[in-house]
Amino acid sequence: MKKKRILTILVVACLLVGGLWFLQKLLTPKYINEIIEGRLIADYYDNAGGNDVVFIGDCEVYENISPITLWEDYGITSYIRGSAQQLIWQSYYLMEETLKYEKPKVMVFNVLSMKYGEPQNEAYNRMTLDGMRWSDSKVNSIKASMTDEEEFITYLFPLLRYHSRWSELSGEDFEYLFKTKRSFHQGYLMRVDVRPVTSYPSPTPLQDYQFSDTSYEYLDKMVKLCKDNGVELVLMKAPSIYPYWYDEWEEQMEDYAEKNGLLYINFLELLDETGIDFDTDTYDNGLHLNLSGAEKLAKYLGAELQETYQLPDHRGDAQVAAKWQEKSDFYHEMEADQYRELEEYGYLKSYGGRKPAGQED
Repeated sequence: MKKKRILTILVVACLLVGGLWFLQKLLTPKYINEIIEGRLIADYYDNAGGNDVVFIGDCEVYENISPITLWEDYGITSYIRGSAQQLIWQSYYLMEETLKYEKPKVMVFNVLSMKYGEPQNEAYNRMTLDGMRWSDSKVNSIKASMTDEEEFITYLFPLLRYHSRWSELSGEDFEYLFKTKRSFHQGYLMRVDVRPVTSYPSPTPLQDYQFSDTSYEYLDKMVKLCKDNGVELVLMKAPSIYPYWYDEWEEQMEDYAEKNGLLYINFLELLDETGIDFDTDTYDNGLHLNLSGAEKLAKYLGAELQETYQLPDHRGDAQVAAKWQEKSDFYHEMEADQYRELEEYGYLKSYGGRKPAGQED
């Protein structure tokens, strides 16, 4: 009788835990057709290893650089560990975590997040942190990122955060309950549509242009982390015209790079050299590059990285080349699909039906 009671308790406990796990899987956002960048961080684990270059940062990396172009033109293997409004401490802990999976020759950090010295927004936190696998890096990143309204336990058990999504459930929550959708190219989010820059933002004067002590603290940690692991750290500023990049910020980055012996590339100052044209190479008025712009930037950056750090050309390695041929094929298939959508609908329907301004229903 006692054994039967214990068995019953174990069965009930298993059913309860299984039920809670199922509910958590169901209610957690899937980021399939809308806000698909919420899947970027988790996508890395299926592609970890074998990358000579890893890019770290916010949308200024995952929308502005084409790793497939780096491969096709230079034989450079790379991955972008980017996420929306990725804060500098989140970037640091992603660097730390990446080194547990592989040791690239170069890590490239986009410096826009130096402007943030404190936690910002839970929604953006979730798009970076929920996708990370559990490790000390994730725990520390959560603790550094939480706003005053957040609680650590909701990251440990996302069901506590998303339990109210019952009314928002859609077909994709069930279709992608145990699978996901292939949407990215080594962390790059492709857009082929064009919305040219029509005006340039006027800078709003700031009371204080000095980057925070917190930002410098984590930048120092990046320098030490890369040095301790024999990885070259490169700083970059993507060629986005908004948010505005102040001259005072630029001076701080130039000084820091010089003092620490780092390569720093500001692509806003290299528009002629890269050939980036804001009439044709942006899909959202200059905030991010489209495919044309991302390929131009990759062509320039690939040459710079290969020459400076003697990165190997892996195209002669049959095993690596076969793996990347499949990646290239998928890239060009999606490129063709997006152009077909533009021709048929006038916008990219695969991006949740988000239409350009003036085409809203």
